[in-house]
Amino acid sequence: MDNNCREVFNLFQQISSIPRCSKNEKKISAWVIQWADKKGFNHKKDTAGNLLISVPPSPRYENAPVIVLQGHMDMVCEKKPESTHDFSKDPLELVFEDEWVRAKDTSLGADNGIGLALALAVASDKSVVHPPLELLFTVDEETGLTGAGNLKEKWLEGKMLLNIDSEDDSILIVGCAGGEETLIKLPITYEPLPEESRIGRLTVHGLRGGHSGLDIHEQRANAIKIIVRSLLFLMKHFPVSLISLHGGSAHNAIARDAKAVIALSSEAVDSIAQHIRKFEKTVQEEFEDIDPGLKITFEKNNEIANLSAPKISEKPALDTLRLLCAMPHGVYNMSYKIAGLVETSSNLATVHTNNKTVEIVTSQRSNIVSRLSEITGHIKALSALAGAETRAQNAYPPWQPRMDSPLLNHCIDAYKGLYGSKPKIEVVHAGLECGIIGAKYPDMDMISFGPTIKGAHSPDEKLKIASVEKTYNFLKTLIMQIGQK
Repeated sequence: MDNNCREVFNLFQQISSIPRCSKNEKKISAWVIQWADKKGFNHKKDTAGNLLISVPPSPRYENAPVIVLQGHMDMVCEKKPESTHDFSKDPLELVFEDEWVRAKDTSLGADNGIGLALALAVASDKSVVHPPLELLFTVDEETGLTGAGNLKEKWLEGKMLLNIDSEDDSILIVGCAGGEETLIKLPITYEPLPEESRIGRLTVHGLRGGHSGLDIHEQRANAIKIIVRSLLFLMKHFPVSLISLHGGSAHNAIARDAKAVIALSSEAVDSIAQHIRKFEKTVQEEFEDIDPGLKITFEKNNEIANLSAPKISEKPALDTLRLLCAMPHGVYNMSYKIAGLVETSSNLATVHTNNKTVEIVTSQRSNIVSRLSEITGHIKALSALAGAETRAQNAYPPWQPRMDSPLLNHCIDAYKGLYGSKPKIEVVHAGLECGIIGAKYPDMDMISFGPTIKGAHSPDEKLKIASVEKTYNFLKTLIMQIGQK
């Protein structure tokens, strides 16, 4: 690893020490501004919190086309149930092992911290002769791409954009899915528990989770779906009442954990534990190849201190479980045009009960706008049948591929020159900011690439170390070649 690539990891470690969950980017923004000030680079910030840093060109490159390097400052904050990590203040604890770097018991935030590090490193690399650069770092990408959505027109000068937010170093991304979330609110009422009731807690945990776009085709287990199945299974055999239900953590992550607090008779406590073990074995067999860590556990009342609450009334409780049971999750359609591409999907992302409602969030994606409307309409229709209200939010457009793109040709030439073969050219099912930026800047020529990341949006997230060096060499070669043409 050369010194310049070491600087990439040095920057990534500094970025990883700064809390930066979505909607809490003030500290990372201040750090980036401080970095720009030390380098003498001009910068500006818009009302949404997006940053734009202007990097002057190398001598004799003043008239070369401006290149935009783009990434996002926020990260998905996920941790293992046993972790005590506080994302509001604690630095990530990086662990380097073999070919990979990960974070101890939490998501790594390589999506997109490594993209920021790559952009900052190449902008300050004295060995890279380059055209004028604009470093565009957005906020709140992970919870709806709202930073890009609030980007002003005519804020950027460049007409070529390198989005450093993809997760395979052998692939160039030329298009992505559009998406939309649906917020579902189902009214509930409560009533007192009978005095003889016992309280128990049912938990689904140990799942892999993952990115709801990139990993949805693997059919990984969804903790919300499994806990609902568990509850409906128990209700067939025992008079079980639902007190609360919570699952999932983010709209763009497959739910890894879910828990339900239930009320039951004293006589049923030991029998329920036996039934849960039986049902757990059934579900484990279903997912043994894709989610081998899946567990369903039941804790009796004496293991839950000071837990008392009224139960959800029987009808809204059943309406909630039946709606969640019927809610689509996973691949809805495969593409007829591109082999192996998920065209349309839905992620049953989160469920939470509160005093008056059950709130459910689903995240739909599609490369075709009409199919996105179809799956969203499906979810709204199901919700209406259950008596729930729905609201669409955080919609973003797909990024349609341009196979005649001059920038794509530059990328292919640079990659072939370095590695002797053509890169793969793909459209992805994930949502990228290129779709939104392209709608605001129709003349923008865009490409997306990045180092290899596995398990994004989960505590299993890891970054391939050699891949960072490969991506950095490609980035600086591409920038220099564009400037020379």
